Amino acid sequence: MERIGIAGLGRMGGAMAARLLETGATLVVWNRSPGKTAALEAQGATVAATPAALAAQCDAIITILTDAAAQDAVYGGSDGLLAAGAGKVFIEMSTVRPTDTEALAARVRAAGGRFVECPVGGTTGPARQGRLLGLAGGEAADIAAARPLLEKLCRRVEHVGPVGAGASMKLAINLPLALYYQALGEAVSLCAHLGQDPAWLVELFGDTTGGSNVLKVRGPAIAKALAGEDAGFTGFDLDGVRKDMRVMIEEAAARGTLLPMTQLALGLYDRASADGLGAQDGAVLPAWWVTKGSKAP
Repeated sequence: MERIGIAGLGRMGGAMAARLLETGATLVVWNRSPGKTAALEAQGATVAATPAALAAQCDAIITILTDAAAQDAVYGGSDGLLAAGAGKVFIEMSTVRPTDTEALAARVRAAGGRFVECPVGGTTGPARQGRLLGLAGGEAADIAAARPLLEKLCRRVEHVGPVGAGASMKLAINLPLALYYQALGEAVSLCAHLGQDPAWLVELFGDTTGGSNVLKVRGPAIAKALAGEDAGFTGFDLDGVRKDMRVMIEEAAARGTLLPMTQLALGLYDRASADGLGAQDGAVLPAWWVTKGSKAP
């Protein structure tokens, strides 16, 4: 049986690992913070001591890391993935700039490996259910080799172009979500004085032409936050949204364009994070705007 490795067990990496174990996959995991491997080991995963040890044991390796610096640390060096990368298929799922992905692909190929980028749309809930949206970039033959594994995690896998195209598409699809949370907060601030039930209000917004797909998934969490309650589990934390927005702005600048709405919204996310919301789900942002953000100087 093919042995699959995952390097990076943050919220998404951990959810993907749990999903793969449920499908019967033979799984090897590694994480910089070893404490995150215990639950997966109890479920049958093997824990590797180093990224190189993980690669040596696996046929295909998924990486889902914080940023380009983390990629460099995990792939490079004598204990890095590329030290045992020859003949392996690497599937990179981090949210980074296209140039970072292209540079990493060149290093993987120089080490004798095959490379596919496949950042995904969706949060931990869809990851646990195998319902992510895969945005794959790379050579057709490499994506074909990776597809059976990707289809364990994704309801839909789209080959969007060469390496780098997946990163571009991931930044593009995440941008409207970040802006929508702020837009929804501003919209609710116009009718909050009516005292309507937040669950009813969110459902109504979802039934309008201005509604977003996120209301189908995170609507209950948004409503709880608007009601002053705990929004529940964190799928995509506010600080993660901020990181992605900074990457979007950097990428736009490199391509000679501007993202003025994103730049403005990032400043508001920064304020919310400074107010203590950084580790909470982005779904709390509308409530923060209604209760505090819109009232701050």
